[in-house]
Amino acid sequence: MTDTRPSDIDLALLREAIALSQDARGRGRHPFAALVADRDGRVVSRRGNNSMPPGGDPTQHAELTAAADSVAHLGPAELAGATLYTSAEPCAMCTGAIYWCGIGRIVYALSETRLLELTGDDPQNPTFALPCREVIAHGQRRIEVLGPLLEDEAAAAHVGFWTRRSDASPA
Repeated sequence: MTDTRPSDIDLALLREAIALSQDARGRGRHPFAALVADRDGRVVSRRGNNSMPPGGDPTQHAELTAAADSVAHLGPAELAGATLYTSAEPCAMCTGAIYWCGIGRIVYALSETRLLELTGDDPQNPTFALPCREVIAHGQRRIEVLGPLLEDEAAAAHVGFWTRRSDASPA
């Protein structure tokens, strides 16, 4: 799981995922998004978050749905060469989905640690203090991870979105 430097394509596709996260927020959803691109940088799946309660299914994180959709477009060998780009570090559930789909690489913007600084104790986003690299380290399949990258750009979609219970004024 040795990290490499991001390519220009990596940064462009990561910025596209960040823009999609801003679109998700504009639709009233949690500000997360992901896309999957093949080895040549051709995007095969784009997803914004659709897990916002009460109307959204809490398992419909952007990374999970983008990974699942990519299986319909790429075979196992192509998935192994594919990259999932995401506006925030994948949670344990999403990392598992990426693993099980056979995607060979993750590039993410906002770290889980930085996300926690933005969300605080908002009950709509109870973050896991479990880095995706740690989840992957316990699997049998190698997945390259690159991130965090462009954290300030990715954080912009979250500023002012989350409500911290500890910041709420007493009633």
